[in-house]
Amino acid sequence: MLHTHTSGFDMSQLSTAVPRELVHKRAHAEVLLTGWTTHTDNRHTVRAQWPRFHSFYWPRDQRFDPMLFVESVRQTLPLLSHTAYGVPFGNHLIWDDFSYRVEPSAMAVPASPADVVLDVVCEDVRTRNGAFVSMVMHTTAHLDGERMGTATARFANRAPALYRRLRGNRNDPAAVRATALPLPPALRPAAVGHCLPYNVVLADSTRTDRWQLRADLDHPVLFDHPVDHAPGMLLLEAVRQAAHAHRPTATGMVTGMSVTFDRWVELDQPAWVCVAPLGGDGLRITIEQGEEVCLGAEVTTTRPTPLPTPERIPALT
Repeated sequence: MLHTHTSGFDMSQLSTAVPRELVHKRAHAEVLLTGWTTHTDNRHTVRAQWPRFHSFYWPRDQRFDPMLFVESVRQTLPLLSHTAYGVPFGNHLIWDDFSYRVEPSAMAVPASPADVVLDVVCEDVRTRNGAFVSMVMHTTAHLDGERMGTATARFANRAPALYRRLRGNRNDPAAVRATALPLPPALRPAAVGHCLPYNVVLADSTRTDRWQLRADLDHPVLFDHPVDHAPGMLLLEAVRQAAHAHRPTATGMVTGMSVTFDRWVELDQPAWVCVAPLGGDGLRITIEQGEEVCLGAEVTTTRPTPLPTPERIPALT
């Protein structure tokens, strides 16, 4: 008989990802969050584990991609909405504005997968008839006990019936997919800080201050599930890539963004990502469609001090 010794084994030491439904992902591999604790006064602790290498949010100059932090915050929104604020599955969470800032010196990739702690404080929590309507979520991230970054998101919860009224005849992902624009030719991956062509979300252009948005509806990360408009993470990635494309020799890391979402970006008409300098390391980036500004962002870029042993991270190709 096979005997397995379990004396003294603590089941609480086991770790796993949270259910993918709680973070609005279909692929288990894309779930970054591993657990959460809700405290009093709208305070929460969320735990995440970051892989040393991710196929899309891959490390640069031996530092984690700031967008990996952004995606962790993005996953925290539905996680806490469902578990702490009673939002039913099937509702829609809509971003109004989002900002983040990271500290490059605290983002070095360790020798093993990184355990990240997100301290979350929710403010201006609004309800109507007992149902959650909107809030502002402040997040502070720590990696190995060191403060790594902060983020603030203002977002709203919309029931399916209200969302259908807001979207009109554009709320069917299948119909949107059937009329989506074909993909225009991509910029070189190295020009936007990537190494794989299918991760490029900007189209090739003769200009250095404007590119067409590329929305690949088959992308396994950005389009993990069917949607009826360009998802927020695609738009934020387009902002990041535009900063790299505009200053290919000067941009090291996009260490901060302050973004306002004004309109949905539709998938059946061209959208343009436009860049203008703000002075110093700052950029003003907008995403425009049909002569309307859909998103406006102020971006900060930084060239971090190089870390030793650069051979640990693949070079751009």
